[in-house]
Amino acid sequence: MHSIKTDMRVSWDGPASREQALQLAERLGLALLDEAEAAAGLLLECTGQGLQLRDCSPGAPGAVRVDFVEGALAHRRVHGGGAGQMVARAVGVRGALRPRVLDATAGLGRDAFVLAALGCEVLMIERQPVIAALLADGLQRALVAGGEVAQIAARMQLIEGDAISLMADWQGPVPQVIHLDPMFPHRDKSALVKKEMRLFRPLAGDDPDAPQLLAAALALASHRVVVKRPRKAPAIEGPPASARLDGQSSRYDIYGKRKLEA
Repeated sequence: MHSIKTDMRVSWDGPASREQALQLAERLGLALLDEAEAAAGLLLECTGQGLQLRDCSPGAPGAVRVDFVEGALAHRRVHGGGAGQMVARAVGVRGALRPRVLDATAGLGRDAFVLAALGCEVLMIERQPVIAALLADGLQRALVAGGEVAQIAARMQLIEGDAISLMADWQGPVPQVIHLDPMFPHRDKSALVKKEMRLFRPLAGDDPDAPQLLAAALALASHRVVVKRPRKAPAIEGPPASARLDGQSSRYDIYGKRKLEA
């Protein structure tokens, strides 16, 4: 399991959020922000709008939280291109085919949400405890919101833990497709990516064990493994991909094992 920066603090913005903050601090082994203490460094904030991570350093980007109900993901759900999106094509969504997907590097759950919105059942693994907490909070708020977003969130399940270990000792139905997006030194210039990378890289670092992650995924998936990479990044060390799907800033290396059929 990835460790947590010990100088991170947990705060809350009102009586309704205090109990959540106390439980979260205890579970993650973090200190609470003393009311007389000036906020500095990374702050995990329990707010009425949801759990969010903020860097309190001067000039730092704004807070990050998982929001499946409004904002960019809601817009993408409606206007994102449906089954034509690159992640959907990579995992094999077409016609009536909706593979069972394991997203072994879930992060903030964006790719998983896109696939779930298209009808896939998606099991997510996230090993960094703070990122997993942000994702779990976003999922819970989506379920409470009701309507279509809640139906999508119901197709998403989250496990906190090390994907390599979990895949090596897998319990339950075998995923048809495993989606991997290991941390890599991103050069994407979009403000959103820069903001999240600046916040998360101190927590998650890079993924030097990406070759082991790929090997474990290839041993488990019944049909295919897909690996998201920056467009010009080298492939993960291991067997060569059987296909490649290129986008403007990223690509998918596809490792086929069996043909997906509806």
